Amino acid sequence: MIRSMTGYGRGEAVLHDRTITVELRAVNNRYLDCTVKIPRLYVFAEEAIKSCVQKQVGRGKVDVFVSIDATAADKIEVSLNKPVADGYYQALKQMQAAYGLADDISVSLLSRFPDVFLVEKEQGDADVIAGDIVQVLTQALADFNAMREREGEKLAQDIQGRARTIAGLVGQVEERSPQTVAEYREKLRQRMQEVLENTQLDESRILTEAAIFADKVAVDEETVRLRSHLDQLEQMLEQGGAIGRKLDFLIQEFNREANTIGSKCSDVTLARVVVELKGEIEKIREQVQNIE
Repeated sequence: MIRSMTGYGRGEAVLHDRTITVELRAVNNRYLDCTVKIPRLYVFAEEAIKSCVQKQVGRGKVDVFVSIDATAADKIEVSLNKPVADGYYQALKQMQAAYGLADDISVSLLSRFPDVFLVEKEQGDADVIAGDIVQVLTQALADFNAMREREGEKLAQDIQGRARTIAGLVGQVEERSPQTVAEYREKLRQRMQEVLENTQLDESRILTEAAIFADKVAVDEETVRLRSHLDQLEQMLEQGGAIGRKLDFLIQEFNREANTIGSKCSDVTLARVVVELKGEIEKIREQVQNIE
């Protein structure tokens, strides 16, 4: 299955009293570039997230957004800050002795002083939390890849259609090329006839000149290679997988053959066909840039 590099996926679940949401967005890129945006409290899970993405995504610029609502999972622990409480108590006793005050020190009084109690939020197990995030990420990746496969199927269909058009244009080149040689031979005959007027024409000379011209404009090798490239393109599309780079190299070969044919063409009709041929190849190249 061919996948596009662009896509979006989302996953959400409540695990260990935490509501975890993961979103992925991706655009074209030559290599895999994964960026993770996650609350600072959970940055320990970043490497696990990137590792999971790398296993399922070949290339593209992938942004992963993680949000976590841990309100239900928060466990608050309140404890006595004994050193601070002792300090306040001793200070109150000194005040009582110094000024002859009544001994009315109570729990209620001491509890009003700042920092007498320690309030701490219990942190969860990092491995458990990272595992939960990866679990939701896996859901998001499934959604993400499904979208990329749908887009990839459309790209493949478009490329196959354009490949058929290219095959038709190559056929026109193959059909027209021998005609240009015959037309050149006839033009050469007419010109020589005009120059020499009534003098007997040297038929062998005409044939020799025509043969030289035919050798210069022959595109048989190029059209054969183009058809071979078309076969290879079809095989790669059927094979699927991460073939974007291979397709990119193959299209460069398409361009090379088309340019060679264009450089050999002295015929207006063939020149127009080559322009169309190059146009279709360029459109395929643009589509290939979207394939993983």
